[in-house]
Amino acid sequence: MSGNRALHSCKFCLSGLDDFFIDNKRSNSFDPVDHDSLLLKRNEIIFSEGKYPKGIFHIHKGLVKIFKYGKDGKEQIFQICKSGEVIGFRAILSENPYNVNAAALEDNTEICFISKQDFNHYKESNPQLQNRLIQELSTELQEWADFVTDMTQKTVRQRTALALVFLYEAYNEKEINVAREDLANMVGTATESLIRLINEFKKEAIISISARRIKVIDIETLKSIAEA
Repeated sequence: MSGNRALHSCKFCLSGLDDFFIDNKRSNSFDPVDHDSLLLKRNEIIFSEGKYPKGIFHIHKGLVKIFKYGKDGKEQIFQICKSGEVIGFRAILSENPYNVNAAALEDNTEICFISKQDFNHYKESNPQLQNRLIQELSTELQEWADFVTDMTQKTVRQRTALALVFLYEAYNEKEINVAREDLANMVGTATESLIRLINEFKKEAIISISARRIKVIDIETLKSIAEA
C-alpha cells in the first residue's frame, strides 16, 4: 500500500494520540470528514516485513491482521488489531525494519497514517509518553507470549474456539465475517481442518453459519472449550 499511495499525516489523528498513548483510551468514533483516511480491501498490505517504517497507522474501522510468512509461504496470523488501535510504532521506536506484516482482514477497513517525522515530534514534546510506550510494548510482548503458549499447548479444537471467542469480542458480539483461510491461519491449521471444526461447532449448536458469516450462539460453551 505504501508504495502505491501518497501518504499524508492525518492531523486529526495526530492531535488525538494522547487518547491512545497517554490516557489509554481506545476511541472507535470516526468521522471521515475530519480524517484523511485510507479505505482498504481485504488482504491489502499496510506494511511489510523488511521494509523501513514511514509512519504509524491508526485503525478506525474494520480489523487488521498481523502475520508472518512460514517457509511454505503460508501466513501465520498471531495478532488481530481492531478499531481504535495504533500499529507500526514498534519499528519506529527500535529504528529497525518491520519484523512482521500487516494487512486488512476485511473489506472497507479504514485507517489513517501519521508520518514518522510527526510521530517523533509528538513523542519528543510529550514527557509523559516514555512510560506509556514502555507499558504498551510490555503489554504487546505479553500478548504475543500468551499467543505462542496457546498455539503450542492447545489442541486445534481449543485454538479454534479461542479464535472465535476473540473475534466475537472484536466484532462487539455481532456476526463474525472473516474468510475461512484467514481464520485457519489464525488458528494455525489447514483450511479443511478449520471448516470441519466449524461444522462440528454448528452441529453442537454453539454457532450458526450463514454463507461466510458466523454467529456465536453459546459463548460460554465456546470459552469452556478454549480454556479446557
